[in-house]
Amino acid sequence: MNRFVKISLAIVIMCITSVGALSQTAERLTRAQYIETYRDIAIEQMIEKGIPASITLAQACLESADGNSTLAVEANNHFGIKCHARWKGETIAHDAESGKECFRKYGDAKESFSDHSDFLRYSDRYSFLFEIDRTDYKGWAYGLKKAGYATDPAYPAKLIKIIEENDLGRFDVLEDSVEVEVPPTPIQAAASVEIRPGSTSRLYKIAIYREVFEQNGVPYIIATNKDSYGFLAGEYNLFKGELLRFNDLDRDEPLQAGTRVYLEKKKRSSARHLDKHVVEEGETMYGLSQRYAIQLKYLYQYNNMRRGEEPAPGTVLLLRKSKKHK
Repeated sequence: MNRFVKISLAIVIMCITSVGALSQTAERLTRAQYIETYRDIAIEQMIEKGIPASITLAQACLESADGNSTLAVEANNHFGIKCHARWKGETIAHDAESGKECFRKYGDAKESFSDHSDFLRYSDRYSFLFEIDRTDYKGWAYGLKKAGYATDPAYPAKLIKIIEENDLGRFDVLEDSVEVEVPPTPIQAAASVEIRPGSTSRLYKIAIYREVFEQNGVPYIIATNKDSYGFLAGEYNLFKGELLRFNDLDRDEPLQAGTRVYLEKKKRSSARHLDKHVVEEGETMYGLSQRYAIQLKYLYQYNNMRRGEEPAPGTVLLLRKSKKHK
């Protein structure tokens, strides 16, 4: 190979390397971009499972290097969750402090966020966190350290710093709303009001015609702190007693922000792929009937329990009629 060819080859290699480096730099997410990309997923998880969106986002920023870590890029693992014995999904071998270790691999980022929420929600050692107010991100940050989530003594301070520098606490307060001048009417109009001006998230909408979700084929909405069962009944052209029956309530009671309110009668059993539920500390029959959109009387019936009786933690509850009773 002559000198000219060697120089030319070297120039080509340098160019390819430079282009690759520029490409990697261009694709790297900033923290602001990462938060904007995943904030709605964090809010959805907060509504469904109770972990403050600020905490979820701060942990994700820290654990995934704002979505740029190898685990986040190659395995959609934004929280560095390891395989553990009960994991049956895909895995990835990744270098950790103690060498190669097994980590969970997800189909997309939303699966990772959902698994992180489940990891906290359904583990006994984190159960006390759900007694802390959703807007108390400092309490949650120190609670995670107390429960042993991380060994780094500065872990709470790091989370709090991320939350405060990026004002993530604003995502924990869904009830902050713009005043509506037009009085709400039964469901006829299609006008809506954004809780935060400029937001594009469906979860920030309250409405004269608000967003309707679905569980087990049953439509429901998420209540705000300004709602009542009487108000919602009028909005959806229902009788209040009818709405209360849909939600297995014998009498009216105050509505808390974030409460799931069904707009039609719940089903007699859960969705086909959900046959059982392992009861965790603090869970109630009513709460589970709302979670899975099952009429409370049938949930008691399937499990041979009396009305008012509550299951002990660890109990395996049937969500559908067992085959031997059919």
